[in-house]
Amino acid sequence: MRAEIIVQGVVQGVGYRFFVLSEAKYFDVRGYVRNMPNGTVEVVAEGTKSIIEDFIARLRIGPVSAHVTGVNVKWSEKETGYKDFRLQC
Repeated sequence: MRAEIIVQGVVQGVGYRFFVLSEAKYFDVRGYVRNMPNGTVEVVAEGTKSIIEDFIARLRIGPVSAHVTGVNVKWSEKETGYKDFRLQC
């Protein structure tokens, strides 16, 4: 399963991507995280649906330095086949 996630709020410059990277490793999710020019953070996650749902629940909370105001998720059956989870620039 694949989820394309856009996280809104105070999520840039507060360690949010590193939080996502840590959570992805904990949940064994594959994909990437990156800052977007509009101030949001994009996360692409692949794995089982239940694991990704748990991962997304943590993304809604974020680190204490962040303030998440919205999380939009687009689900897809098609996976790209990422082998790990990476921080993209």
